[in-house]
Amino acid sequence: MTLTERAMIGRLNHVAIAVPDLEAACAQYQNTLGATVGAPQDEPDHGVTVVFIELPNTKIELLYPLGENSPIQGFLDKNPSGGIHHICYEVDDILVARDRLKDSGARVLGNGEPKIGAHGKPVLFLHPKDFTGTLVELEQA
Repeated sequence: MTLTERAMIGRLNHVAIAVPDLEAACAQYQNTLGATVGAPQDEPDHGVTVVFIELPNTKIELLYPLGENSPIQGFLDKNPSGGIHHICYEVDDILVARDRLKDSGARVLGNGEPKIGAHGKPVLFLHPKDFTGTLVELEQA
């Protein structure tokens, strides 16, 4: 079996960074790094406000808590300065990827059904303990 036949994940879609001050983080990326910064968008189903930083080969996703039950608030409580929250890979078929991962013993977070993510596409999250301490998001390409 070749690497292409085994490959399930595609390109890196984004790296998500939880931030304690969304406005300051946006200004830093725009003014200090000269990046193209998108507009904030609330994602109530995920408990976050997101801002995408466009890069030539991928994106940075800034995450800020939205609402009292935001999972990002818990992350920021443990990491007050913020930090990398997750990485997102594209997959061709999210249900096939989910089933293959579950068959291999990986844990899919939540109820195992994809939710619609910030790009309007189905997403799933994989338990960080199954991926060397890294929370992994899969997004259907």
